[in-house]
Amino acid sequence: MMAGVTIYTKPGCPYCAAAKEHYRKKSIPFDEINVIDNPAAQKKLLALSKGERIVPVIVDGGKVTLGWNGG
Repeated sequence: MMAGVTIYTKPGCPYCAAAKEHYRKKSIPFDEINVIDNPAAQKKLLALSKGERIVPVIVDGGKVTLGWNGG
């Protein structure tokens, strides 16, 4: 079963780390997709963000959030 939340990340991104920590603390399961070296994931990220090169991109159900501002 897939988690209801997907977080598109890249290594070394402090905002990605903060977002993942937020979901862990709330015990909300999530799938993490590293977009580095993954052309298909990069393409999906750019589609979700309407071409903006930003991480994290968080997909929670049908809601897409660009970046991380602390929840």
